[in-house]
Amino acid sequence: MSLHVEVTSTGPDLVLLHGWAMHSGIWSDVRARLAPHFRLHLVDLPGHGFSPACQPGTLERVVEMVADILPPACIVCGWSLGGQIAIELALLEPVRVKKLALISTTPCFVKRQDWQWGMETATLQLFMQNLKRDYAATLNRFLTLQVNGSGDSTAVLAQLRAIVLQRNQPDKAALQTGLNILLMSDLRQKLKNVAQPAILIHGENDVINHPDAAKWMNQQLKNSELVMLPQCGHAPFLSYPDQFVASMIRLLL
Repeated sequence: MSLHVEVTSTGPDLVLLHGWAMHSGIWSDVRARLAPHFRLHLVDLPGHGFSPACQPGTLERVVEMVADILPPACIVCGWSLGGQIAIELALLEPVRVKKLALISTTPCFVKRQDWQWGMETATLQLFMQNLKRDYAATLNRFLTLQVNGSGDSTAVLAQLRAIVLQRNQPDKAALQTGLNILLMSDLRQKLKNVAQPAILIHGENDVINHPDAAKWMNQQLKNSELVMLPQCGHAPFLSYPDQFVASMIRLLL
């Protein structure tokens, strides 16, 4: 059982990993701008887009499935949950993963005693319950949260909604898997073992993953650059496509 991957263009390999409840169509706005510089690998994560769901539904299994389709030497770019998968891939496949781009990523999604830049556990658990009760309304609320704080929130929300509807609804079990991963995973201790050069791109007004989480990661990752975008929510590649592409080219060079 293999993941759906669309490979397009030529050049250095860039693997793009979307976030929770999305699919690889989310990159449609920037793919034409990236194509002159990279060979793009647009991945649908398990149970999302055109990819089958995986068993067991664990972060380790998801990472293994993505590792199976990685090219020999690549940059891995992950957005949100995709960023957490990218970090795990960098540790699992240090020879193949040459560089990292972490977009709107946090090492720890929920608040803990020693981590104040996360979501309340109860909020995420309520979200999980609501997802089972009313999938469409819960997903819609999530899309609205993503654009909160964006200067162009109405346009970005319309874009997000249109992209999400281009493919099948995500597998419900895969959505629960993704939320479980966000609830359980804590990559803070692992970050110091990431040796690859990394670029961190984050919106100043991101209400899903706090900007201070990105600042903290920037301090932990020995060879990293932080790009903090003003008037920007959780989807910087939609709000600031030119700056996003410029950052990716800079990482390449």
